[in-house]
Amino acid sequence: MFKTNEYFDGKVKSIAFTTNKGPATVGVMAVGEYEFGTSTKEYMTVTSGKLTVKLPGETEWKEFVANETFIVESGVKFLVKTEEESSYLCLYE
Repeated sequence: MFKTNEYFDGKVKSIAFTTNKGPATVGVMAVGEYEFGTSTKEYMTVTSGKLTVKLPGETEWKEFVANETFIVESGVKFLVKTEEESSYLCLYE
């Protein structure tokens, strides 16, 4: 069955499910800036809107729009900000 997740006082919500490639979440983010931590390698694909991301070890922020993917290694923290309501698909490895 599906599991729902809520973070940052409800500003980020996701639904967990299992794909034929493994666990995944599909979620939405309200306007804001967030810090996430990883326990596995994550492949995050923006499905609508735009996410601006600062990955570990990077000094610059990078923008990702619909159908673009970024990868975050396991055991790190990364920053995400969005200026519009946005959605994403995250696959876990």
